This record gives sequence, C-alpha cells and structure tokens, in this order.
Amino acid sequence: MTDFAEIWSYLSQGPLLWLTATLIAYALGDACFRLAGRNPAVNPVLIAVALLAVLLHLTATPYATYFEGAQFVHFLLGPATIALALPLYDSLPSLRRAVWPALAALVTGSLTAALSALAIGAALGLDGTVLASLAPKSATAPVAIGIAERIGGSPTLTAVLVILTGITGAVVATPLLNLLRLRDWRARGFAVGLTSHGIGTARALQVHPTAGAFAALGMALNAIATALVAPFALSLFLKGVP
Repeated sequence: MTDFAEIWSYLSQGPLLWLTATLIAYALGDACFRLAGRNPAVNPVLIAVALLAVLLHLTATPYATYFEGAQFVHFLLGPATIALALPLYDSLPSLRRAVWPALAALVTGSLTAALSALAIGAALGLDGTVLASLAPKSATAPVAIGIAERIGGSPTLTAVLVILTGITGAVVATPLLNLLRLRDWRARGFAVGLTSHGIGTARALQVHPTAGAFAALGMALNAIATALVAPFALSLFLKGVP
C-alpha cells in the first residue's frame, strides 16, 4: 500500500497523468452519451466533470495541480472556438436574411440572462461579489471571467457558473425547444448559443449544422453584448444590495 502511495504521489505531479485522466473521463462520458442514444440528459461534459471531481476528491489532489497537467485542453479552447467560424461561413446566406431578428434576439437574450440571474441572486440575499460573478455567466468562459474581474466578481466562481450554465442549456434546450414547437434551426441554434455558449453550441452542432452555425454566432455576439450589459445591470442591482 505504501508503494502505491509513493507511486501515485510521483505520477500525480506529472502533467501527462491529468491530461490523460481528462481525455479518458470525456471518452467515458461520450460513450455513455452514445449508449443512451444521444439523449441530451446524458451530457458527456457533465459526466466527465463528475468523474474528475470524484477522482480529485479521492486522491486529495489540489485543483491547481490538476489544471497544470490539463491546461493543454484549456489551450485548445481558443482554436476550437475560432473553428466554429467555418459552419457560420457556410450559412452566410441564411444569416443575411435573419440579421434583424438575430439582433433583436441578442438584445433581449443578453438582458434577460443578466437581469434574471441578478434578480434571483438579489432575492436570495447574495452579496455584491457573488452578484458580480453571476452577471456574465451566459457568456463564453474567457470573456465571462474577464468581465467578472473588471466588475468585482470572483473569476473562479464565474468559471463554475459558466460551466453549469452551459451544461444546463445543453441538457434542457432540445426538449424545451421541442415543447415550444420551435422548428426554425436558425432560431433554435441562436438561442442555445446565446444562453449556453460553447457547451450549448457543441450540442447544437450535433443536432443540425444550421443550428450549430447560428449557435456559434449567438455565442460570439453574446460575448460582446454581455461585456456591455453585465456592468450596467449589476450597477442597478447593487444600489439595493448592502
């Protein structure tokens, strides 16, 4: 047993272990997703996060140690986001015909995402730092973290909230939009990308290419809109928060 503890202590300090653990966790999550017939409730990201959280808890591994090994996956987030421009480019004709509806949805969606989160938080008596962390939770992670830092929030808390928002959107979007009988793939994708950023966009790409393209557009535009809306919305709520 002592030998195992020593071996684990040695391996846990190497970056390759945590990168491999991350890839295996996601592979297991994706396998479950496929076995479930691509049921949105069986989200591979959620499964991977849960598996890694259990592993880190059982091994008493600090998050900083894990991230040092898995940061290559974090680095790939940038190129992966940029690559979403490809399906968007293929859908330019559809985009041109939907410019004004998309802008109206962007303004409405960005305001609703920020104001609803702040309203719930204020009603629960959360302090200003937590509210500042909540405000940008529907923007993509790098942008949301940057906004949180500028308006007095906790970047770590914001990162967690962003992930939870994305997973929730990826799970509930398809059944909810089906329930609402929304058939336009442009509207479905834009709504998912606007509210659930990268994780929701990945789900939209699995459902339909047009939905994926408009989800990428919604994610990109909402990042800009949230940078403008979140500070304004937060200032309104902080006036009533001690």
